[in-house]
Amino acid sequence: MKLTVVGMSGSYCGPQSPASSYLVQAADSDGRVWSIVMDLGSGAFGALQKYVDPFEVDCLMISHLHPDHCSDLSGYYVYYKYHPLKGSQYIDREPIPSFAPSGASERFAHAYGLDEGESMEQQFKHVEIRCGQSATIGPFEIEAFEVNHPIEAYGFRVTGPSEADPSKRVTIGYSGDTDECPGVRAIARDADLFLSEAAFIEGRDDDIPAMHLTGRRAGIIAREENAKWLVLTHIPPWNDELMTYFEAKEEFPGRLEVAKAGTVYTV
Repeated sequence: MKLTVVGMSGSYCGPQSPASSYLVQAADSDGRVWSIVMDLGSGAFGALQKYVDPFEVDCLMISHLHPDHCSDLSGYYVYYKYHPLKGSQYIDREPIPSFAPSGASERFAHAYGLDEGESMEQQFKHVEIRCGQSATIGPFEIEAFEVNHPIEAYGFRVTGPSEADPSKRVTIGYSGDTDECPGVRAIARDADLFLSEAAFIEGRDDDIPAMHLTGRRAGIIAREENAKWLVLTHIPPWNDELMTYFEAKEEFPGRLEVAKAGTVYTV
């Protein structure tokens, strides 16, 4: 599998990166490349077009309905519906399956300003996420886990063929936005790559519970759950990412990186 960081900025898009968005790709046994987009936060749709044709995305996975994870669905809707050569307004196209929390269909329609009773269902077919849900998309097996955030929120485990040896299966775990909880530990458990948010700083944000991890807490989870590779993400531009990195490094002895927009990881 290949993971491309489309955007990693936490809470809002920053000067160096869009907000949260991650492209996961893998080929099936026939050589057909499948593409999943996990989250599409503010500024991400423009960057996404550098890495994949939006009409070739096979599935959207929206972790929760805060704008830094889903607001660019509005732009994607315009592109998918009105593109003069390939848009669904002009030719018959199947909607893209969109796994998202309850109420997502109404939220996306409202955010774009559609009239009451209208929806984006002809472009994005909403599938409501439920805790413990699993789905098969091409060569991928996707599992959803509820995580600890102020609104309904999920993280994902995506299992698919290894890039180095397609006969082997590997797993990418994505925390979404969360504080410590059983769900994020299940996501990290034995993951070949654990993509973990780390928006908070130890000592500075201790009085804000049930919202975000710090680098230290992400490192503890990765170590205790035997993740092989920890990539820290969702870092707000006002944070010093080196501080986040060294918080995690004190707790996690394995391979460790801070996500950068445009970076491609292979597992």
